[in-house]
Amino acid sequence: MILRKKLTLVILFLVFNSGIYAQNCADKKAYVSSVKKERTEKDKEFLNEAESPLDSIKKQEFRGLNYYRIVPKLKVTARLEKYPDPDTIKMKTTTERLPLYLVYGKAYFILEGKEFALTIYRNVGLMNKPGYEDYLFVPFRDATSGLKSYGGGRYIDARIIEGDQIIIDFNKAYNPYCVYSKKYSCPIPPSENFLEIKVNAGEKEFNH
Repeated sequence: MILRKKLTLVILFLVFNSGIYAQNCADKKAYVSSVKKERTEKDKEFLNEAESPLDSIKKQEFRGLNYYRIVPKLKVTARLEKYPDPDTIKMKTTTERLPLYLVYGKAYFILEGKEFALTIYRNVGLMNKPGYEDYLFVPFRDATSGLKSYGGGRYIDARIIEGDQIIIDFNKAYNPYCVYSKKYSCPIPPSENFLEIKVNAGEKEFNH
């Protein structure tokens, strides 16, 4: 009788955990599919005359953006330390333009067993624009910058959520538009947002 109860408990445990594993696999598959879809849509935008940052010659040669493979664990939930009285700074760009940004806070997260931090910003010019009221800007450089990814660094879009957390999805890291044309003015990631690790995720260097 006791042995039968133990076997029943073991079976229930295995069924429960296999259910969790199956759900996690389904969630990861759905996530990978959604990121692939976004990448396909972006390639279409780059071929669109109205939306593309490419000039006509580059557009004719364009065969799609280069990406690292999608790694679900590089979508991280970071601990966010919001600044109660955030400073407003003039962020340096690739031109003389100095857009205003609020220094919103600092995000702490783990990659490959080590803790890293990134300063999070809010674009003052976008704060009252419909659809951007909760928009956060995460510019960064890492150990791939200048090698396999753009040397000037990449950006991640994030959103304000309740509590003291923020989602930072490195699989969605993208190049600034000044990579594609000199007519654009792009924020330069502050030195404090250099990650001493290879972030093999998101967009790679653009092949001209």
